Amino acid sequence: EVQLQASGGGLVQTGGSLRLSCTASGFTLRGYNIHWFRQAPGKEREAISCINNSDGSTFVVESLKGRFTVSSDNAKNTVYLQMNNLNAEDTAVYYCAAAAASDSWVTDSGCYRLEYSFVGQGTQVTVSS
Repeated sequence: EVQLQASGGGLVQTGGSLRLSCTASGFTLRGYNIHWFRQAPGKEREAISCINNSDGSTFVVESLKGRFTVSSDNAKNTVYLQMNNLNAEDTAVYYCAAAAASDSWVTDSGCYRLEYSFVGQGTQVTVSS
């Protein structure tokens, strides 16, 4: 079965850390750019980070730089989102999506794609004060 799955969410206290995983099964992430985005209750979806699994280039939105880091382990077919110093505003459902490298771009100014090939089910992150 071909699928993309985000995991690693949970309940954490303010100031804590979580590492989310985005794991592919049935296909290899090399050749895809992986985008992370989140959606908080009552708010629009927010793109937060992306990584090019071919050349390792990354992007994190300015508001999260210094706290969030994206990385990949191609041997494990997994992309990670390390989140540190979490606060209540980080509470959201976090999703990952894969866009073919030929149809997507990771640049200094953001993450761009024509379409997603795969979108994973989200993982809930709740930060308590």
